[in-house]
Amino acid sequence: MTDLTERIKPHLWFTLYTLMKLGASKTPIRISTTRLSNDIGGSQQSASRHLQVLEGKGLLVRAISSGGSKVTITPEGLAELDQVLQELKWHLEGKEAETIIFEGEVVSGLFEGAYYISKEGYQRQIRQKLGFEAFPGTLNVKIREEDYGRRQKLERGPSLRFEGFKDGERAFGAARAYPCLINDEEAGALVVAERSSHDYSVMEIISPQYLRRKMELADGDKIKVAFLPLRQSDV
Repeated sequence: MTDLTERIKPHLWFTLYTLMKLGASKTPIRISTTRLSNDIGGSQQSASRHLQVLEGKGLLVRAISSGGSKVTITPEGLAELDQVLQELKWHLEGKEAETIIFEGEVVSGLFEGAYYISKEGYQRQIRQKLGFEAFPGTLNVKIREEDYGRRQKLERGPSLRFEGFKDGERAFGAARAYPCLINDEEAGALVVAERSSHDYSVMEIISPQYLRRKMELADGDKIKVAFLPLRQSDV
């Protein structure tokens, strides 16, 4: 996931956008620096340097051969382009992109949330970035399978990052947070551990409140979770 506090420069995201238009967001494409330099209006040296920088930042992957480079935009690269889109919408339309809404049902978890959320290493960052002390536990919401793609899109976008830390002999990994509103009334955030893969079926929501008690929720109850995409100024 791209750290949005270290945004790439406009000429680099224009190159990334150019590669996306050529199909690199869906499948690997073969392109020479001559072709790319013509498309971006720069020199071959600039095109080559852009590819190197974008690859170094994890926004694309490439395989170099005598006929040019085979290039694919990574999920992090797509997230960077999506952030540019959100910024443009904010300035051109005077509003942010449409709120992303999920409907699911409350389910029981493995009760691991209380252990992790209670750690001061996480709580300190939650206070700093979300502005509240989190209840030691999570509200688990199971979403529909047809919504997994929308959740992936949400997670490719901007997020608030919690750095990993050590507590004694044990290391705790980094995580990302996406602020949300539960049933249009209670503030919270989806928390996602930074690892290579995870289960998209269940959202783990933190909140300053014990939401099951506050909202009188039980397993099987239907619930709505709304996310308003973050802007760069929010992160």
